[in-house]
Amino acid sequence: MPAPLNTPAAPATTPSALNPLTALAAAVAAAAITTAVSHWAVSLAVALGCAVPAVRAGVARRMAPAAAVILVPFWLSLLVMHGLFFPEGKTVLAEWGAARVTAEGLGFALDMGTRTAAYVTVFLLFSFTVRVADLVAVMSARRVPPQLGFVLASTLTLAPAITGRLGRIRQAQESRGLVLGGGPLSRLAAARLQMLPLVLSLVQDAGERAQALDSRGFSGTRARTSYREVPDTAAQRGFRAVVLLLALILVALRISGHWPVGVPG
Repeated sequence: MPAPLNTPAAPATTPSALNPLTALAAAVAAAAITTAVSHWAVSLAVALGCAVPAVRAGVARRMAPAAAVILVPFWLSLLVMHGLFFPEGKTVLAEWGAARVTAEGLGFALDMGTRTAAYVTVFLLFSFTVRVADLVAVMSARRVPPQLGFVLASTLTLAPAITGRLGRIRQAQESRGLVLGGGPLSRLAAARLQMLPLVLSLVQDAGERAQALDSRGFSGTRARTSYREVPDTAAQRGFRAVVLLLALILVALRISGHWPVGVPG
């Protein structure tokens, strides 16, 4: 039965208690502090610490494969390049011809690997939990150039958009008789057949978006308003100022060479 005409419409979205700028400031500060401290234990603590909010937000199952795709090849390359072929290595643990496993090489690989893991998990957590519409609304309210907001929003939504489009292309090709089973060569040939329509559709979509943005005066200089209200509190503003100031101080200490004695790093 249709609802009465005077029934108030339900809100389109429920605003999140955490402002997107707070999450972004925390991610940037965590990456900067990890770089400034430059110690594998701190980097590992930051990477593992991201697991708690990821589980609470319900994105851990999606984050783990994405992080593995990025980190596993990088870790393997670090192990080969620095674990086996580290020219500054002095303490030789094992040797096979030109390849030498040194303690210094393994330490360097551990430091770089855990630091990169911290970067990846921090920014993956941000990208998987932030509401892109809220982030764009906040940036627009603070007079951030709309081009920057569009680039950031497009970056955060690019991977899900490509995944969904690739799934539709695969279903369409399977309905026409494309066989995705078999060995690696057949799968590689099937992937090649899927890449061409994927790239063409993305290029066409980019052109359509450019025309739509241009017709709506996207590059105009007038101030813009937004129907979307994103909550912000004094506590969150204070938190952003504190963590960014702390990150700036630690980076300045690292660059100046006045790192405190006894602090890891």
